[in-house]
Amino acid sequence: MPKLLHLSCSPRPDSFSSEGARAFLDGFRLAHPDWDLDVMDIWHERMPEFAGPIVEAKYARMKGQPFNDPQRSSFAEAERMAIRLSLADRVLISTPMWNFGIPYKLKQWLDIIVQPGLTFRFDPSQGYFPLLNDRPTLVILASGSDFITGMNRGRIDMATPYLREILRFIGINDVRFALIGPTTGPQQAIEAARESAHRRLVALAANF
Repeated sequence: MPKLLHLSCSPRPDSFSSEGARAFLDGFRLAHPDWDLDVMDIWHERMPEFAGPIVEAKYARMKGQPFNDPQRSSFAEAERMAIRLSLADRVLISTPMWNFGIPYKLKQWLDIIVQPGLTFRFDPSQGYFPLLNDRPTLVILASGSDFITGMNRGRIDMATPYLREILRFIGINDVRFALIGPTTGPQQAIEAARESAHRRLVALAANF
């Protein structure tokens, strides 16, 4: 059974990114009733802190050294999470923009899975190579600013280029972004942005 992995990255179930994800998934289920949905709520997911044994395991792997028991146990957590991603035929990431970038929990998830031998490899003479197969990926990104029309109130979107580049680094190049914003300011503008985004998401879901 084909699988869609949904990384839910907002701590609020009623957030703009969460609502957008629900609109997309309602349309996706109608268009793809035979697909399995794997939801990963990164605020409740068991993720190791990127410190101690898992860091040591990363450098041991890069140097071709064997793991000790704590390193092996910690790296197994990274393997579990990377395999969950690798098994997905499609990926949905719904996230707010925090301080121009992404929530720290999403960054933690990325720091854990972007590991040598799991999602990339390094050749001293040729450089870095991704290890994951490409797959369609949609990022729903909600922001207080309007990055669609350019009325961004002087804010900078560092989330989009970072996510595009880190996903490319591990092999995922087919990435689309669906922006929701503004989520603050006059209520009429907020509602108009929400409705427009949801219409686009439902249309995307039909052919995703």
